Amino acid sequence: MDPTALSTVIDFRVRVPSAARPPLSAGGDVYTQYEAVLDIGGGWHKGMDALLAEMDEAGVGHAVLHAEYEHGDYADALNEEVAEQVRLRPERFSGFGTVTLEPLTIMRAVRQVERAAALGLRGINVQPSFFGHAIDDRQLYPVYAKATELGLAVAIHTGVNYSRVHPIEGERPARLDQVACDFPEATLVACHGAWPWVPEMVAVARRHPNVLVDFGGLAPKYLGVPGSGWETMLRFMDRVLRGQVLFATDWPVFPHLRALREWHGLGLREETLDALLHGNAARLLAAGHDVQEEVAV
Repeated sequence: MDPTALSTVIDFRVRVPSAARPPLSAGGDVYTQYEAVLDIGGGWHKGMDALLAEMDEAGVGHAVLHAEYEHGDYADALNEEVAEQVRLRPERFSGFGTVTLEPLTIMRAVRQVERAAALGLRGINVQPSFFGHAIDDRQLYPVYAKATELGLAVAIHTGVNYSRVHPIEGERPARLDQVACDFPEATLVACHGAWPWVPEMVAVARRHPNVLVDFGGLAPKYLGVPGSGWETMLRFMDRVLRGQVLFATDWPVFPHLRALREWHGLGLREETLDALLHGNAARLLAAGHDVQEEVAV
């Protein structure tokens, strides 16, 4: 199944099932609130068969596996796992790698970006705040620069996190705005939609066409609930930001079938749903493929 094929639903961010990544509870008291808020329980231990079964049940033809983690140093193992799953099922999966942030050693991180590109991955996922960094931390700029040079998109955690020790101020969209100003050629994806700073996120996306927004880990129905804080996003994504929004679940955090039902229940225009569920992701993945072919040549 070609991810760029017409009407193929693409989940732009799922966590690669991997024994290399321990559950959040292994991070200790820092992450107890995550378990309380997300209530995933055994979901962290789901394997590839479970992911494929859920995708098939919901009619999701393609997903982007992310080497996403919140503590420790699992970057290299997760990158290899993502690449292997993409190699085994290229019709079902594309991949985003990551870099080591605990500790952040700039040249090691740059080489990890290079390795991700060599593995055929389409982007890099970073969650700076979980490791004491802000989105616009200048130590991360070599990662952003190398990814941009190699045609890799950069997905960045934005908005609220439920760690009890990592402040959320470093994840404000205004900080992503600074990165977008400094890297106008980059493709930047604001993961989780940056709640509670939604109007700020909308403003950043509006002024930077290279900034996209994914809604992984969220219940889409809340975008339509007055007073939820999502009202501005719902209005703009159905109009001028239609080309900058991406369907994502952050599986196993959120189930595919429920997410799709809730998106279809928001009253969005058909052309918006087409862009959200397929068009924008297909265009991004195709562009990344073209750039990687040019780099290989």
